[in-house]
Amino acid sequence: MSDAQAEAEKLGSSSEDSGSQRAEIFDRPTGWRRYYYHPVTQVSMLGFVCFMCPGMFNALSGLGGGGQINSTDQANSSAAVNSTFAFFAFFSGSVNNVLGPRRTLMLGTWGYSLYIASFLAVNIHPGAGNFVVIAGAILGVCAAFLWTAQGSLMLSYPTEAQKGMFISIFWTIFNLGGVVGSAVSFGNNFNSTANSVGNGTYVGFLILTLIGVFLPLLMADPDKMIRTDGTRVNLVRHPSWKTEFLSLFMALKTDPWIVFLFPMFFASNYFYTWQFNDYNGAIFNIRARSLNNFMYWTSQIFGSIFIGYFILDQKRISRRVRAFYGWILVFLMIFVVHVWAYFYQKTYTRAEETSTVNPAYKIDILDKNYPAHVWLMIFYGFLDSMWQTYAYWLMGAMSNDPAKLAVFTGFYKSLQSAGAAGVWRADGVGIPYMNIFLSTWCLTVAGMIFAAPMVYLRVTNHTDIEDETLMQMAGVERIEPPLDTTTERA
Repeated sequence: MSDAQAEAEKLGSSSEDSGSQRAEIFDRPTGWRRYYYHPVTQVSMLGFVCFMCPGMFNALSGLGGGGQINSTDQANSSAAVNSTFAFFAFFSGSVNNVLGPRRTLMLGTWGYSLYIASFLAVNIHPGAGNFVVIAGAILGVCAAFLWTAQGSLMLSYPTEAQKGMFISIFWTIFNLGGVVGSAVSFGNNFNSTANSVGNGTYVGFLILTLIGVFLPLLMADPDKMIRTDGTRVNLVRHPSWKTEFLSLFMALKTDPWIVFLFPMFFASNYFYTWQFNDYNGAIFNIRARSLNNFMYWTSQIFGSIFIGYFILDQKRISRRVRAFYGWILVFLMIFVVHVWAYFYQKTYTRAEETSTVNPAYKIDILDKNYPAHVWLMIFYGFLDSMWQTYAYWLMGAMSNDPAKLAVFTGFYKSLQSAGAAGVWRADGVGIPYMNIFLSTWCLTVAGMIFAAPMVYLRVTNHTDIEDETLMQMAGVERIEPPLDTTTERA
């Protein structure tokens, strides 16, 4: 019996939700290829791509206003990012399945470099605000491709029993980008009194994003990947464009429960506007904003590991029970964080904080009331990472097929960006902080309530073969039913 067969049988006997032991088993590569083609290695490399590109974007956004004194250009640019993101993400699963995840991933990286460069241009030429908005619109297209490829790879490489852990691994490395970027910003601006970041911060971010553009070239082809239990990752299909566009509707027809996650998807980036612009960017000075940003992204790492590894991957508990535990934790966290934030939001308004006649005092890291305020940012980081990890885990519980997961991820990112586009535009036109805060609270609660029926009726203890593919259509090879266990040289 091969090592792969033995591991598969061990996984099958120890976890009732590991349905993959029924599929054909392959020997894993040997020598250095064993490590290079290991799913953990490839998901870690995927994490580093997002560390360099979206991670730097997050570090910049978390400063509030993109590190600028006037946040209007950044708010309008974020609206442009999410508008084009929402539109193209709906079709990005089809692009991913035609071009392949690696090419799609690389296509999506370069927009982040352009976006960072636009803020450097504004620092040098203050009248170049329109460039930031245009760069944001281009980034939205690129980000749609990057995040769809990312979701497809991250959710198809692990076994069913490992999905929470793999999401945590990715989320940890990805958020280290925000941590490092925030640390750079904090160091560069520690003694700054300008309330905006300097050129050096933008140049550093730009260099890191350019490195990220080339990292996908070093990643393995998904069709060469074998999971740790010996099952092969389903081959990425490359059908016609017509077939792939039809698959969008087939996904809804064959798995309509995904619709119950749409409100959760819509709310999943909505809360960033209040956190970054209307809280961090509104009431803190630049070095406090930088430190808040650092603490926020650091807490995301721990939040993702907590819910992904210790809750959603607990092998002693059935997958259905874990799904309910995750739902309860996220739902309770929403109320803890927003009740706390409500008492802070009552103490300031947009008119007071943006006044140029009588500028409001900005909280500094040495002020006595700073620790309590930074703890709120830490808890918001926990909530964000728990929300995103749980959403990805639910999609992963619906299928193991990369093509179907690409479509689901496209839905996720499209609706996520649609919600973010609306709220960033609302912030750009000066809607009161309290209105944005209350809408954020209501949407997050509604997202979890709508997700509850899907958790109850759709999440099973293991994924059936019928969930592994969209539908047999022209140009799409259907996954065959599981074979008896055999051994084949990988």
